Amino acid sequence: MLNRVHHFVPAVPVRRLCIALLSAGLLSACLGGGGGGSDDDGQPLELTILHINDHHSNLDEKTKTLKLRTGVGEERSSVDVPAGGFARVKTAFDELAKDRPNVLKLHAGDALTGTLYFNRAGEIGEADAALMNTVCFDAFTLGNHEFDKGDSELKNFIDRLHAGACQTPVLSANVQFGAGSALNASRAPGLVKPSVVLERGGQRIGVVGLTIAGKTKEASSPDADTLFEDEATAAQRAIDALKADGVDKIIVLSHIGYTNDRKLIASLSGVDVVVGGDSHDLLGPDALEDYSVGSPAGAYAEAVANKDGDPACLVQAWEYSQVVGELKVSFDAGGKVTDCAGTPHVLIGDAFVINRQAATDAERQAILADIAASGFLRVTAADTQAQETLQPYKEEVDVFKAKQVALSPVELCSRRVPGGPGSVDYGRSSAECNAAGKVSERGGDIQQLVANAYLEVANAEYGGADITLQSGGGVRVPLQGVVTAANVIEVLPFGNMLWRLDVTGAEAKAMIEDGLHAVFKEGGSSGPYPYAGGLRWHVDANQPYGQRASALEVYNQAAQAWEPLDMSRSYRLFVLSFNATGGDGYATLKDVPAERRLDIGVLDADVLQSYIDNLARDPATGLPMLQAVPDDWYSTQGFIGPVR
Repeated sequence: MLNRVHHFVPAVPVRRLCIALLSAGLLSACLGGGGGGSDDDGQPLELTILHINDHHSNLDEKTKTLKLRTGVGEERSSVDVPAGGFARVKTAFDELAKDRPNVLKLHAGDALTGTLYFNRAGEIGEADAALMNTVCFDAFTLGNHEFDKGDSELKNFIDRLHAGACQTPVLSANVQFGAGSALNASRAPGLVKPSVVLERGGQRIGVVGLTIAGKTKEASSPDADTLFEDEATAAQRAIDALKADGVDKIIVLSHIGYTNDRKLIASLSGVDVVVGGDSHDLLGPDALEDYSVGSPAGAYAEAVANKDGDPACLVQAWEYSQVVGELKVSFDAGGKVTDCAGTPHVLIGDAFVINRQAATDAERQAILADIAASGFLRVTAADTQAQETLQPYKEEVDVFKAKQVALSPVELCSRRVPGGPGSVDYGRSSAECNAAGKVSERGGDIQQLVANAYLEVANAEYGGADITLQSGGGVRVPLQGVVTAANVIEVLPFGNMLWRLDVTGAEAKAMIEDGLHAVFKEGGSSGPYPYAGGLRWHVDANQPYGQRASALEVYNQAAQAWEPLDMSRSYRLFVLSFNATGGDGYATLKDVPAERRLDIGVLDADVLQSYIDNLARDPATGLPMLQAVPDDWYSTQGFIGPVR
C-alpha cells in the first residue's frame, strides 16, 4: 500500500504574529471576538481551502526528475517520476476533501494558454473547461490569460464552464467590461461577478476575485474598451460590501502575483485569506529545493498582517497542474483568523525510473520512505473519470501533431554558432548547408527564423515588442520539405513560456555580450549564442567580454529602418522565461527588476505555429511556405571567429 502524506508543513504561526502585534499595541487583533454586524452564529470555524492556479492548459502528466533516496543512508539520486496532470489534480481534491465538512475548492486564474490543449483540441479552452468541471470549483477568478483571445472567446469559455451541472462562479472585482463586450452586464448579467458568498458549517464566507490590471491590458487581448481598475481599490470596495451584508470571513482569490499579494494584504481592511496566482511562485519549505522540486519563494500558509493589524493567511500553488495547495484556516467566534497551516502537495505517480531502468523493489521502498518523509511529495493516482474526459482531446492533439502545417522547399539550416570548418558548431549543419556557406557567416536559418517569429507574433497578438532573443541551442532541428505540427514542437521542444522585459539599450547590449561570453569564454558551450529579432550586430570573438559585439542596430518599426541602438532608451524585449531568469548565462536579464517583467505565458512552439499559420501559402499544396528571413534581418551581420 502506498504511503500518502497528509500532515501539514509548519507555517509562520499566527501566535508569533500576535506577539509582534501585541508589541505594536494591536492587542485586539489577536483576542478575537467583536465581529460586529455578522449574521453568523458566533461559533468558531475550521475551514479547509484546496486550491490551484496557473494550470495554463497543462492537462497531461509530464516526467519530472526528482532527487530521492534510493537506499538506506544514501545520498539522493536522480529519479524520473510521472508528475502532475489534471487527472491527478482531480484525485487530490477528492482525497483531501474526504471526511472534511468545511471545504472550499478554488482556482486563482490562468486556466488558459500554454499547450496544444488550449487551441488545438476542440474549441478555445474547451478541454480546460471540461477538466475543471471534473473538480467543480467553488470559485474561479479571471487571470490575464483568460483574455488572450478577447472578450467574446472568454464568454464562450465561461459558457463551456457552465455547460453542465457544475456552475462555477467566475469572479473579478476590478474588470469593467466595455459597452461592446460580449460580457457587458447588458448582455451577460452576472456571468462575471465581483464576489460570491459561500456557506460552510452554517456560516457565510465571502470570496472576492481580482485580475492583474496592467499586465492584462498591456499583454493580453481584452476588448479595447474593457478596463481594469486598481486592484486594491476594487478589492476594498467588494470587501466593504460583504461586511455590510454581515459576512465576516473574507477570502480574496487573487491573480496579481505573490509580491503584489503581500502588499495587497497590508493595504486591505477586513481580509482574512489571500489565495493567489499569476507569479507562478512555489511556496513551502526549503526542502523543496533539496528534492529538486523547485526553489520556494516563501513560506506556504504564512500569516501576514492586514491593514487592521489582523493576521491573514497567504498561499499560492505554483503552476502547470503540479501542486494542489491545502490550507487550513481557523476562525474564532468573532470571525478572526487564529491559525494558518497547510501543505503544498506536489503530485507524482509511483513509476520510478533510475538511469532508464525501473527501480528495484529495495529502491522503491527507499524512495517511498523518502517521499513520506518529505511532507509535501504526494503519490497520487490519476482519476479515471478525468482521464476519460481528457481522452478525446488527447486524440485531437495527437491528430494535430501529425497534421501537415507548412512546406519548407529549401532546408532551413541549423547552426548554433557561425564559423567555418573546424569551428565550435560546424558539424551541426548538413553538408548542403555548409557548402552554401551562409551559416558560417551568420548562423542558423532556423534559429533566426524563430527569433523573428517571436517578434512578428508579439506585435500582432501580445502587446508588442521591439526586439526578441532566442539562444541557439534552444532550437533543436532544421526544417525541410513537408512540416508537421510535431516537427514544429521538435524545433522548440522544451516548453518555455515567453516573457516581456523592458530593458535599456545598455542592458540589451550587455545581454548580447552575456550570450557571446557564455560561448567564447574558456570552457564555454555553443548553446547560448544569441539570435535576436529586430536587433543586429557584428561579432569579434577575440575581443574581451563587453567588447565582442559592435555596430548594434535596432529596427525602428515606425520608420521601417535600422538605426543605432540607443543605450539610454527603453526597449520591449520578448524572451524565453529560461533566459529571462538567467539561463544560458544571461545574467543581465536575471537582474532586470520585477516591475519591468511581464509573464506573457504563451508557449514558444505555439508562437512559432502562429507565425507559420499566417505565412503566404504554396498554390500547389495550400500549405504555408517557410523561407529563410531576408539577409539584413540576421542578427549576426559580421563574424570574426576565435583565433586558434
